[in-house]
Amino acid sequence: MNKRQIAGTALLLIMGGIGWYHRTSPSTASDKSIQAAYLREDGQVHGTTYHIVYESADSKSLQDQYEEEFKRFDLSVSAFNDSSIISRINRNDTAVKTDYYFNTVFNTAVKVSEKTEGAFDMTVAPLVNAWGFGFKHNEAVNDSTIKELLKHTGYQKISLVENHIVKSDTSVMLDASAIAKGYSSDLVAQLLEKHGVKNYMVEIGGECVVKGCNDKGKKWRLGITKPVDDSLNRQEELQTIIELDHGGIATSGNYRRFYYKDGKKYAHTIDPKTGYPAQHNLLSATIYGPTCIEADAYATACMVMGLEKAVKLIDSTPELEGYFIYSKPDGTYGTVYTDGFEKLIAKTLQ
Repeated sequence: MNKRQIAGTALLLIMGGIGWYHRTSPSTASDKSIQAAYLREDGQVHGTTYHIVYESADSKSLQDQYEEEFKRFDLSVSAFNDSSIISRINRNDTAVKTDYYFNTVFNTAVKVSEKTEGAFDMTVAPLVNAWGFGFKHNEAVNDSTIKELLKHTGYQKISLVENHIVKSDTSVMLDASAIAKGYSSDLVAQLLEKHGVKNYMVEIGGECVVKGCNDKGKKWRLGITKPVDDSLNRQEELQTIIELDHGGIATSGNYRRFYYKDGKKYAHTIDPKTGYPAQHNLLSATIYGPTCIEADAYATACMVMGLEKAVKLIDSTPELEGYFIYSKPDGTYGTVYTDGFEKLIAKTLQ
């Protein structure tokens, strides 16, 4: 697969992050204003927002049903919920049994971990917590702390056997945050499919699943935002518009979740092998695939691996396409994307 490379010359040419291109300012969950045949429903879930648009022959809302699905999913894989399955596993509760949600997340995570040689790893939880990006408060991080925590990480130390997690090390902890939003988007899409919905766009925290066409009879249009450092998530300036009629798409980048300490920037992408925040010139990775859960996991793995390895990874995975933003030695920015992703691009904004 050939790659097309474009060298950007200014900050305005950086791209990353996914958002629904046609959405207006945030509205209440009861806003269903597009037209009679299409419903728009907005709300909050997993500490972020969702925007869902779908065709409804009888104008009947499915919002209550997919919000109930959110609750069930939260009780399965949210490490921020003390009663969830994953939290009980982290406490070594031997009585807890896994469910369909957890099994899907876990099996997908293991698949991606194996494909990426551990760049994606759910057992990175203690390290993410230590750096202040997880479900517990950060610690005083130093080399000895990281070295000790690395002894208790590694996806090979856990396995799923008959709806039970088996650990070779009881100190191993799991975190599904890097895959949860993508799977939540897939779950809503599956629910819509069960109700016969043929045209929809589901976006949760920037991770999207689409099918069919919008209310204008055209492909869904999604915007790729510029990855400008913005920990408050207030900037959503678009650079590129893509068009899709099926599949999932997700972005991972280090421009939303980060902090500065002693003049140094610490971003939320933790390398499971070193225990430290990933340090390289890749700014963001946008991955397109058959499902959003896969796109989400691979986008995270790419941010751990860096540009060269990430491009090679996506190049060797036929069902995926990628779009990568990187910084150049002279301080300018460039993009690399696959031929398949190029076909999705409808417009580049200046």
